[in-house]
Amino acid sequence: MEQNSTGEPAGLAEHLSRHWLRAVVVLWLGLGIWLLAARWGSIQWLALGDTDDNLRFQQVRDWLAGQSWYDLRQYRLNAPEGADIHWSRLVDLPIAGLLLLAGLFMDVPTAERFAVSIAPLLPLFAVMVAMSVTARRLVHPLAHLPVIATLSLTPMLMVMFQPLRVDHHGWQLAFVALAAAALADPKAVRGGILAGLATALSLVIGMEMLPFLAIIGGVIVLRWVADGAEAMRMRAYGAMLALGVTLGFALFASEANRMARCDALSPVWLSAMLAAGALCVALSLVKAERWQVRLGMALLAGLLIAGGFAASWPQCLSNIEQISPEAKSLWFNNIREVRPIYRQPLPVAVPVIVTTLAGLLGHALLVWRSRSSPLFAATAGVALMALLGGLMLLWQGRASAGATMLATPGIAALACIGVPWIGRHVPRIIMLLGGFAVFLAASGLAAQLVLKAWPGEVKRPSASPATKTNRRCSTIPAHRPLNRLAPAKIFTFVDLSPRLITLTKHSAITGPYHRNHRLIVDVHHAFRGSPDEARGIIARHKAAYLLICPGSSESTLYVRDAPDGFYGQLAAGKIPAWLEPVVLPERSPFRLWRVKASAASDPPKLDLRQKSPTSQRD
Repeated sequence: MEQNSTGEPAGLAEHLSRHWLRAVVVLWLGLGIWLLAARWGSIQWLALGDTDDNLRFQQVRDWLAGQSWYDLRQYRLNAPEGADIHWSRLVDLPIAGLLLLAGLFMDVPTAERFAVSIAPLLPLFAVMVAMSVTARRLVHPLAHLPVIATLSLTPMLMVMFQPLRVDHHGWQLAFVALAAAALADPKAVRGGILAGLATALSLVIGMEMLPFLAIIGGVIVLRWVADGAEAMRMRAYGAMLALGVTLGFALFASEANRMARCDALSPVWLSAMLAAGALCVALSLVKAERWQVRLGMALLAGLLIAGGFAASWPQCLSNIEQISPEAKSLWFNNIREVRPIYRQPLPVAVPVIVTTLAGLLGHALLVWRSRSSPLFAATAGVALMALLGGLMLLWQGRASAGATMLATPGIAALACIGVPWIGRHVPRIIMLLGGFAVFLAASGLAAQLVLKAWPGEVKRPSASPATKTNRRCSTIPAHRPLNRLAPAKIFTFVDLSPRLITLTKHSAITGPYHRNHRLIVDVHHAFRGSPDEARGIIARHKAAYLLICPGSSESTLYVRDAPDGFYGQLAAGKIPAWLEPVVLPERSPFRLWRVKASAASDPPKLDLRQKSPTSQRD
């Protein structure tokens, strides 16, 4: 690229570099408008497609309706005791703020749609700014442009920031991105403060990003080992980490999380992070001239933290979710996103793998280029985070968003360093065409287009019959007739329950939340067992109705594993005498029965085909 005497881009490029933040804001606004337009139909129908999105939204509703700030139990699941939810109110705040703001000018349904549409765009902006800053510091002053382009064209990442995607993953990605930018910050104190704050806020939300956060802390300590002048960065990081988790625990830890739990910021992780922060501060105050001495001290501190954790909280060394082996077998291991990337459908796996590998190649180029420069430590740290993201794909596919996000500085390196290098050896037109082709491939867009045109059956999961049925069973029209019934407890699928409590006035047994694994096992036992076993479980939960969505993803598990079980018999039309059919509209995707008090009872048959008045939940 053409540069001026100071090494900065010249002409238009200089303008784009100087006003990079303005460019990012404009691109974010444009991308946000495009996403809102693309999802407008879903917004109108409040199509919160994921179970976590539905429950998060209902949690916000309940909080605004008067539920305690520190009480995160969902009382519409497993009523009246409620279901224990391990989340944090931190993610509820922007949703609630947008809802209250919109409520000044709009009716409740419109305000709700506004809030859940805009809320996911806020962490998207944080990610775009943070990754742009990282790439500009490590790659080139114009590297924010390929970063934004790659972010926008990476499907497994963008799905986390679509309108209606209000679960916590978007904010966790944003805090990891901010921590990566902090590693690249040339100002030690500012970088340390930002890294500690981002780590603390991510932990307040949940433990999902813990491996990335550990890498961040490790890189900061290793920078001090290599260069004693980095003591101020480590001191600022340790102090802010300790302060951040203390305030985070005090302000956001739910009543349930004040006990020793492994899956949230409880006394378990609070004590570990306080120890880590205090040791970072203590080490930074020691005057050790030789790097070997600093390394020994860092290793000793690490052993103290690990040993103390193992001695104090041995139950958290494995099975952080603390779910039973039976729940893992029946439920957890069947969740698609927890399977490794090589067990994901090709249209999902191939673009993620291509983008991640391209990013790692670019990161390797960056590390090589900076091997003798002051940027080496920061470059190697961010590259290590990207490598961890790639390796985590071999564990769980849900690492895809983090892996592709951290790949973007590497892809920017290919665009800003690799392509100009090639341009010195080939004609400009070939360089431009080749660079465009490389970018399409690296972003995963080319892989998607190739798979779409591939002969034979290479279909996206969204095209499967089960996925289409899932959508039909999540619509407002499908749930509307259920609101003609008096509020009741409905025994239904695990994955259907969060949507049911969001769109109706009824309660259910449980959703797919690991702290409620015993309830999840109950539901699976009922649908996989005999009709008599199912009757006993349903009676124990005092459910008044039984609701199924034939052909949905969860139902296929019951048919596959227990074709002659209770659900298999229901699907085949073999209805036990203790169930009384409830007539639904002809095109309803549901089947509904009232649970009789005894097999001899013969109540009037319920018919929900009449047109019901529009509920405020519609």
